[in-house]
Amino acid sequence: MAVSARGISSRPIPQQPTFDDLGTPLADVTFCVVDLETTGGGEADAITEIGAVKVRGGEVQGEFQTLVNPLVDIPALIAVLTGITNDLVASAPRLAQALPAFLEFARGSVLVAHNARFDVGFLKRACAGLGYPWAFGAAVDTVALARQALLRDEVPNVKLATLARHFRATATPNHRALADARATVDVFHGLLERTGNLGVVTLEDLKEFLHHVSPQRRAKRTWAAGLPTGPGVYMFYADLPGKPRQILYVGKSRSLRARVRSYFTAAETRPRMDEMIRIATGVEVTECPTPLAAEVRELRLIAAHAPRYNRRSKHPQRHVWLRLTDEPFPRLSIVRQVSGSPDRHFGPFAGRRTAEDVKLALQDAFPLRQCTKRISVRSGAQACALAEIGRCSAPCTGAVGRDDYARIAAAVQDALQVSVRSVLTVAGRRLDRLVGEERFEEAAVVRDRIAAYSSAAIRHHRVASLAALPHLVAAYRVEEGWEIHVIRHGRLAGAALARAGEIPQAVARAIVATAETVSAPVAPQPAATVEETLRIADWLERPGVRLMEIQGDWSWPIGIGLSLDRCRPLPTAAGRDAVDPRELG
Repeated sequence: MAVSARGISSRPIPQQPTFDDLGTPLADVTFCVVDLETTGGGEADAITEIGAVKVRGGEVQGEFQTLVNPLVDIPALIAVLTGITNDLVASAPRLAQALPAFLEFARGSVLVAHNARFDVGFLKRACAGLGYPWAFGAAVDTVALARQALLRDEVPNVKLATLARHFRATATPNHRALADARATVDVFHGLLERTGNLGVVTLEDLKEFLHHVSPQRRAKRTWAAGLPTGPGVYMFYADLPGKPRQILYVGKSRSLRARVRSYFTAAETRPRMDEMIRIATGVEVTECPTPLAAEVRELRLIAAHAPRYNRRSKHPQRHVWLRLTDEPFPRLSIVRQVSGSPDRHFGPFAGRRTAEDVKLALQDAFPLRQCTKRISVRSGAQACALAEIGRCSAPCTGAVGRDDYARIAAAVQDALQVSVRSVLTVAGRRLDRLVGEERFEEAAVVRDRIAAYSSAAIRHHRVASLAALPHLVAAYRVEEGWEIHVIRHGRLAGAALARAGEIPQAVARAIVATAETVSAPVAPQPAATVEETLRIADWLERPGVRLMEIQGDWSWPIGIGLSLDRCRPLPTAAGRDAVDPRELG
């Protein structure tokens, strides 16, 4: 993949893979083919024999065989099958002596076994029981390899004896460890010969083949050759005849080359990504000065292109807000747009369901009206069911005057903008009562509503505090130097990396001079998507971030972020949950 001066890659052009791309040739890999005999197939069973053959480049490098005293009786059926009896293993070394010898023999090799899950499972449990670390990667399973490499009409099954006959193995498997290991070597070499015709020539190819990575997908790994190793974003695309370029997937990474290359290996296991790679005709990359700049660019590209294979961040406009209406007797309403007084809005919420939970938590704590009709000061309607059970102050009946109701609304506004204490106090009181009455399902509902409210309060002030900030420059020390970001009204306006030897303040002045001009948004909304502002907040709140310049105040109210345990309810009249409006004066 050729990268232009602007950092955007052009169409993919054929390139010869580098040695890093090729991986480790199979001829240079030492394989240790192992087979075990045991007292049974369960986790509580013991090893009775270990056999192994070490091969490299098709040549046998050495063999290992030992009986093992399992210190338990060998079942008669197993003794008949393997020929290993209690008398035969009576003088054999115990596992504590046999296992270290095998580990030394196999050290530095790749394990191979027929039905590797069985043999490797016993070896891993033995190592764990005796305190030896497991020093081997994933083993090559000749059963899985045969199922991939052989056609169904070639062999009736993939048993070791069947495959040994098919490949004309020089050793005949007989349920003894070394003989079975020798037969597995011949089967393994026969399978490698078959897979070599399918493009499997390196150890990495072999692992990918076992994970069903197609040759067509592996062939596209040359797209990653020559890509930058630093942070940035990448876009897989499809060019179809007579149609505009279609962006299939957008991602970010701290190392573009390594991340893009992973899509063509066994490391990528998502089925939809396999489908995306099959469709893709190329990949574009854009280098970014910092990982945060890459995150933000990824979000903006996803929002712009809505790629079919991205699942997150495609619809940033779907956030909703909770609004305290501006009328004589206010109520809580879920809206999509901020309008009117900023301090009467709370959010944003990623979905309506969470907003409903927070709305119910507030209505549990305060006797706000829940009806949607307009109420005049002279209303004289009948009380509704909520008013009769004390869940509504019933301004429609005249039970509460405008001044008293205004105190309730002011308390709700305080809970939205200043402190969560009043809501958590009422919730704690109600939870204690429900738990005492063993009404645990209702208590769980209250708990979930309060959790949604508490996290929403933190989210609201993280977004609103940055949205109100006209200018902030911050720096963070990393191994390469200093990451420097310019943030304006919650939007990333500029980013740079001051490398070792550069003066961070000079780099900051340069990036400020060229930073994006950002107009003040409609508060409390940020000038970017909510997700972008939250990513910026995550970076700013990291320990070690230093503020270089700031205009305005970046702060939260002191009562935000309190936990339920820190707001235990005060003694009150039994059975009363909601706040009495007369207490709010």
